[in-house]
Amino acid sequence: MKINSQNTNLNLRHLRALHAISSEGSFARAADRLGVVPSALTETIRQLEDSAGVPLFDRRMRPPQLTEAGLEFLEDTRPALEALDMALERLQENADLERGRLALGASPSTIGDLVAPALRRFRADHPAIAVRLHDGPAEDLARMVADGDLDLAIAGYSGTSPLLKTQEIARDPFGLVVPVGHPLTRLGRLPRLEDVDAATLIHLDEGAGTARLLAEAPDLPPALKSGPMRVASTFGQLCLIRAGMGMGLLPQKAAMLFDDPQLAFLRLADLQLERRILLIWPARRALSHVAARFMTLCGAEDQG
Repeated sequence: MKINSQNTNLNLRHLRALHAISSEGSFARAADRLGVVPSALTETIRQLEDSAGVPLFDRRMRPPQLTEAGLEFLEDTRPALEALDMALERLQENADLERGRLALGASPSTIGDLVAPALRRFRADHPAIAVRLHDGPAEDLARMVADGDLDLAIAGYSGTSPLLKTQEIARDPFGLVVPVGHPLTRLGRLPRLEDVDAATLIHLDEGAGTARLLAEAPDLPPALKSGPMRVASTFGQLCLIRAGMGMGLLPQKAAMLFDDPQLAFLRLADLQLERRILLIWPARRALSHVAARFMTLCGAEDQG
């Protein structure tokens, strides 16, 4: 369609004036509905007719009636106005959190006591918002936030990226996970690093964030940082410990992921290592109003 100066002289005010007159049946009632004086409405229609180059109303009749050209223009523009009104209504619903979506990531160990309470409050306030929760390793969640697949993530992320912003929302102390009844549970004191048999430790793969934190811990002996038994996930690690295959050094939230009565978490007297639980959001794109609302429920705010 050709766009020229005549087309650009028309705006939403002209269209709403025409449709209001048609709906109300008179200039006076339309002016009252639009909140303008009748003379201003008359001038708006005159501008519209000047741009169109044809009269839209037959003013010989009382009240003035739409001409054939005016009726055609009215019907031609009706779908556009209805679509615009619908789009504005949806936009307002989004602003009022009456519709929208939240794509949230979370490390499994953060879901029970960090993510679920915030989600419970969010759902109570905004039940119409569709929520998708993706759980997985912290490194994968951070990548998905950077790529735009997730709005936010809550995880024990230990990396850095110019594509991400982070804010600490909790700390998670490391300790020793053993089967219930293990001799270290009967010491009568907190175990020490020297009590840990390195040969029985079950480790996570070296790429995992937990494994990196252990490898970088200054007060952890080298013999306890690596070993021949490695698994790909915390779930597999806990299953092996539960089966009596050994023990593991884990953050407390991860150790108690399933609240398994067959596992015991023991703080170590001489290990002061903690995992930082972070809220992760994109650095180079704006948060949606939905994501920003959820962020406030996590005790954090977008710092710009």
